[in-house]
Amino acid sequence: MQNEGDACLDGLLKEKHISYDFDTSLDLLGDIGLYLAALNRHEMNLTQNTSSNKATSLLCEMGILTGVAPRLITAHLTIRNKAIKGTRKYFTSLKDEILFLDENTRGILAFQCAANAVMNISYVGVSSAVADTLFATAKNALEHVLHSNKKLLDNLDVKRFFYCVRPYYKPYRVGNHEYRGPNAGDFSYINELDLLLGLCSANDPFYEQLLTEKMTFMLPVDQERLRKCLNQVNLLDELLALSLDDANKDWFQCNVRDFLKLFDLYSKIAFQHHEGLVKHYVEEPAKHAKIYEDNRITASGPPLSTVIKILETLRDFRMAANREDIMTRYEDISKLKKLVGMI
Repeated sequence: MQNEGDACLDGLLKEKHISYDFDTSLDLLGDIGLYLAALNRHEMNLTQNTSSNKATSLLCEMGILTGVAPRLITAHLTIRNKAIKGTRKYFTSLKDEILFLDENTRGILAFQCAANAVMNISYVGVSSAVADTLFATAKNALEHVLHSNKKLLDNLDVKRFFYCVRPYYKPYRVGNHEYRGPNAGDFSYINELDLLLGLCSANDPFYEQLLTEKMTFMLPVDQERLRKCLNQVNLLDELLALSLDDANKDWFQCNVRDFLKLFDLYSKIAFQHHEGLVKHYVEEPAKHAKIYEDNRITASGPPLSTVIKILETLRDFRMAANREDIMTRYEDISKLKKLVGMI
């Protein structure tokens, strides 16, 4: 594999790439990234082998041309993984990897649909009579996310995923910098929902750091979408700003109920992801293998125990959990539920 890769890299080094369009540059970045990730998964020392040295200048060049991290990113294997005669790019031929990537892709596309609908609600106003159509669109999309996650929980083999799929997503070095591996959350749409629904705030140091860290692992179009959301008034604050006199009006009762139903669904997804997927496919097998603190099993760089704590905090923000150590929207959600008789 390495000899074949070296030969391809030799040919690419002789070409001029500056005239490449975005899609071609991104595709080449992904191909080289896939190759290095495969070498890294098979314990080949990327700081010493010739393939890494040859690839570094190409990866950095493609990173500059595309505006993303100079390594494989999630988009390369999901929403920008173009099928050629029915065949897409995968690391292996394992049905578990194909299931994992296909259902993640479906989930990402559904989150995109939901984020688009919620953004449009912010444009027409949360008190608008036509917001019901947009709430229904977002709700339908999030139900698809639940379905994709359930399909993974029902069919993805734990050991196959943990030992045969996840190792391809380890961090590796490009030049003098080690980049964390990609993960399924490296897209903007779920963060758009965090911000637009009002469950997370870019002014919160924890969440601000999370956004900053993942930004270059997103496509530029996603980066721009996320920046736009930072300046939008979120739906929860927009509803809370209405007077108590509005609470008895039909539009208030209908739209607040639609908002809360969407929140409950989003909360359910957050719980399902963490308590089902994260614990079942990463945390529990890591403890069973007695390598819980081994950096090599996490794609995100820090020890797995640190990553789990970060994900737990993120889960509780999205669920508006009642916690004393972090500022969630628990009280505000409860206030709205009382106004429409949902508690």
